[in-house]
Amino acid sequence: MKRNRISIKDISKALGLSNTTISFILNGKAEEMRISPQVTERVLAYVKEVGYTPNYLARGLVTGKTNTIGFIVESIGNPFFSQIASLIEEQAYVNGYKIIYSSTNGRPEKALELIRMFRDRGVDGYIICPTEGLEEEIAQLKEENRPVVLFDRYIPGVNAHYIGLANEQAMYEACSHLTKKGRKNIALVTTDSSQTQMLSRLAGYKKAIAEKKLKEYVLAIPYDNREEQMKPDFEQFIRGHSKIDAICFATNYLAVSGLEIMRELNLQMPVKIAVVAFDDNEVLRLFQPSITAVAQPLAEMAKLIIDRLLLDLKLGKSNEKVVQKEVPAQLVVRDSTR
Repeated sequence: MKRNRISIKDISKALGLSNTTISFILNGKAEEMRISPQVTERVLAYVKEVGYTPNYLARGLVTGKTNTIGFIVESIGNPFFSQIASLIEEQAYVNGYKIIYSSTNGRPEKALELIRMFRDRGVDGYIICPTEGLEEEIAQLKEENRPVVLFDRYIPGVNAHYIGLANEQAMYEACSHLTKKGRKNIALVTTDSSQTQMLSRLAGYKKAIAEKKLKEYVLAIPYDNREEQMKPDFEQFIRGHSKIDAICFATNYLAVSGLEIMRELNLQMPVKIAVVAFDDNEVLRLFQPSITAVAQPLAEMAKLIIDRLLLDLKLGKSNEKVVQKEVPAQLVVRDSTR
């Protein structure tokens, strides 16, 4: 038999107290409103007994807060996003906030729907890995004084907090590592996306190649159908450029797919081709041979993101002093480049 949801009104009726008194106690304002410890204890004991859970949307209408944060990423199944989400969730929980997760799958129309859904649900703040085409929506959140932190990528022209990686420098160092190992025909496998982090990684590659006066080899997989195009495009690229002796993959999902294809083509690492992947994860560490990777400082990034958002939430508005910070990566050298 389905149990009816207990409301504040039901609790007040059962205990002979006003709705306001119950609400103050449940919102942690008993001492501030000078409600006696005996009454507070009685209410909390009854709440525990009946299994009351608050309706956060209704509470938000009264208090202006739901103690929830909307977290929007490209794919929560991606190791990078899932790991950083776990770190952020733990820090948010310690500070009294719950995280609501959603994935955009890189689709701007879905990202817009998610932001509007979170607004309707009254979330207190937003952590967003933005797709393209969100300029107006993010600007609108800022105008409404809703705390927002962008991460992994930013939106040019939008004055919002941003925490991300120093992508250009990270890719430059990865390619420079390959040149120091004597590689002279270094390829970059990326996507045709114009997202800021991808453009920065491309710039880092071009800088390193130009510095050594080497030839560029760039394969840009169509972002919208990367899963279908990766195998035929990559195979054609490798067969058409037999001099390639090193490859940098601009994302971990491109790296995993590329490594599978390289195994099928019997391209031995690092004898035939050296490999560096962007975004370290367990798959790259366990692959044989293990893969050299650009590791993002997830714990540091997660702390910067949640600390920035919590400060704005404490102020009750989006801070006018915008913080945009890029943190350095670490190149983890493994067997694929030795």
